[in-house]
Amino acid sequence: MPKAQETAVYTHGHHESVLRSHTWRTAANSAAYLIGSLKPHMKVLDVGCGPGTITADLAALVPDGHVTGVDHAAGILDRARATAAERGLDNVDFAVADVHALDYPDDTFCVVHAHQVLQHVGDPVQALREMRRVTRPGGFVAVRDSDYAAMTWYPESAGLDHWLDLYRRVARANGGEPDAGRRLKAWALAAGFTDVTATSTTWTFSTPEEREWWSGLWADRTVASAYAERATGGGHATRDRLAAVAEAWREWGRREDAWFAVLHGEVLCRKDA
Repeated sequence: MPKAQETAVYTHGHHESVLRSHTWRTAANSAAYLIGSLKPHMKVLDVGCGPGTITADLAALVPDGHVTGVDHAAGILDRARATAAERGLDNVDFAVADVHALDYPDDTFCVVHAHQVLQHVGDPVQALREMRRVTRPGGFVAVRDSDYAAMTWYPESAGLDHWLDLYRRVARANGGEPDAGRRLKAWALAAGFTDVTATSTTWTFSTPEEREWWSGLWADRTVASAYAERATGGGHATRDRLAAVAEAWREWGRREDAWFAVLHGEVLCRKDA
């Protein structure tokens, strides 16, 4: 039987506005639900590592172990290697991989981690099966994904309503599932896990600096990233519509009373010993 392959298209791409968000991520703000299960000797696989900021944090948390970061996009791995080098880490390496068909033997890793990955893949259940396969008995698969339909903000904004509707349509047209957070537990059970702890946490943006940063990166992403090309190329929006959505983001960010919350679903799945 041929190996399963990725069929979805990564919605965001790696424009500067995307990396602005991805390089902000740390183990503390994006993988806190996992940290308590890590031990210094562990061997960890970080799936969809992107620019490697979480990967590097995980490597620092397992100083006597090793972390391998993998991503489907080869180009981003140079940035990840630079991140690890800047921190002086020598227990981390990086490789290209497809989560649907990981090129590692069964029972290789103590922990397999993926942050904001399953929302972008063509077959999240198959991805979890592969993550489970390469995890050692008694080890963990840890997955966290946002849920776009559950994102909420104040004050009301017709422009942000348009943004959310448009993003969800583009993401699904690309083969992904933007409302992944609420589905993680179901996907994990379908993948064969029987010991699943499901939790949720949020990112909240409300201070002047947070509002400027969050609204600015989404305004730029809406008009200048791969997402913008896929929105217009797929017939989902015109350039004028994208410009209007971007301006709605900036208007929201200028509001002193503005507040935005991103809900994430999380699952910590133990592989049967």
